[in-house]
Amino acid sequence: MQKSVLVAGSHGTIGNAVTKQLKIAGYEILTISRGQGSSLNHLNIAMTEPESVEVMEQWLAERAENLAGVIHCVGFLHDEVRGPEKNLKQLSADWLNLSMRVNVISHIHVAQALNSIVTRQSNLRWLSLSAKVGSIEDNGLGGWYSYRMSKAALNMFIKNLSIEWGRRAANSSVIAMHPGTTPSGLSDPFIQNWPKDKLYSPDLTAERIVSVFESMSPEGTGKLYHHDGSVIPW
Repeated sequence: MQKSVLVAGSHGTIGNAVTKQLKIAGYEILTISRGQGSSLNHLNIAMTEPESVEVMEQWLAERAENLAGVIHCVGFLHDEVRGPEKNLKQLSADWLNLSMRVNVISHIHVAQALNSIVTRQSNLRWLSLSAKVGSIEDNGLGGWYSYRMSKAALNMFIKNLSIEWGRRAANSSVIAMHPGTTPSGLSDPFIQNWPKDKLYSPDLTAERIVSVFESMSPEGTGKLYHHDGSVIPW
């Protein structure tokens, strides 16, 4: 029977490209996002809200029998007014809270919705898109407080989840991935002077994400991966 993959955040540039790439690879696609969709395999919901967990759990219970894994693409860096902080003075609790809600809580809620279906026999793969700037060891520039802190928190969540699900389901794998800089609503304000050879098209980024997803294994669980498959230090 055809395997399915859940794409969370399918309305975004990368999420949409990942969805298309998974279809090419032969998967049935389940999607969750804030964007509208007419398919029975799409759920339109705000994953940041606590009540979304029960709704997603019930929705997935009818569709998760052949679920191969999850690719979670939700992320937040700026809005129409505010962007990442350049210094401590610009750091505020409300902006940090918003970054945490989108970049961490949305991932937690989807995992909680799936938690009951992870059994000893499961070989579920979970891939969350994170960012290299969330690496504490790699941080040599500073700034971007809320984004860096929320991605570091997401990385810790991924590490914890990999341990818990690994104990329950030895064949499962849970990782975070840095997809590289891709033109999108998230990155557009910051890439005017970006080196052309370090700016990747949505299609190329999606190909890399699906390639890493398909190569996931229990031996490589609980790590942050670069788009080339190398490991980035936490």
